[in-house]
Amino acid sequence: MRDRPGRRRRVGVVVPGIVDEVAERAIYSANIGWENLALGSMLQEATGLPVSLGHDVRAGGAAEFRLGAARNARDVLFMPIDTGISAALFCDGRPVRGLGYAGELGHMSVEPGGELCACGARGCLETLASAAAITAAYSARSGRGVDGAAAVAALLTHGDPDAQAVWDRAVDALATALAAVTTCFAPELIVLGGGLAQADGLLLDPLRARLMERLTFQRRPELVRSELGDEAGCLGAALMAWQAADDTTTGDDPCH
Repeated sequence: MRDRPGRRRRVGVVVPGIVDEVAERAIYSANIGWENLALGSMLQEATGLPVSLGHDVRAGGAAEFRLGAARNARDVLFMPIDTGISAALFCDGRPVRGLGYAGELGHMSVEPGGELCACGARGCLETLASAAAITAAYSARSGRGVDGAAAVAALLTHGDPDAQAVWDRAVDALATALAAVTTCFAPELIVLGGGLAQADGLLLDPLRARLMERLTFQRRPELVRSELGDEAGCLGAALMAWQAADDTTTGDDPCH
């Protein structure tokens, strides 16, 4: 961020995986492969500027919470669906971090004994409902390669039975995971982001219906699409750096 033209005061960086924002360490990433990396101090040394290190999805959730689809809510689940799946939780207006471990919804088991996940467990949500999983499942089922989950969604609109079967399986897995989170945290709003949310009603309509089928006494959340799209994480990183710089200037604790 800059406080006036030409002068940079702080850098905001967000990364995937398990991130301890307080210690400024990238604890673990199943997809990238790093473990307990002092990334904040490394970036600070490289840039010569103070660095705020955060989690990409929590930062994106913070941006949606302050500027986007969740700006009028207090209890929110933000879940982007891309190559992987993660989530950001806000309860009573405060982010749930759990030392960086909170929100790893992509590694909730929704199919015990299912396909092996990169994290080492089996049947994780990511193995059924991520954009990468949908693409691979369609190719395996149909014998035809496709260029991403968006192509599967396009085939769905043309009545392709293989696309329908793969899509239904992904939606069922997402509904199962969201029902569990709803039971535990009672969000009033669920915001879907990432590339798969670009399918809009093709995803949100059946997912909304199947989630409601799984709920009985629970609070029934509203399910909407992200307003900030791919910019959510970048905006969240900027907000994080801006807040930290302000807190440093005023003497406030940047962790609160």
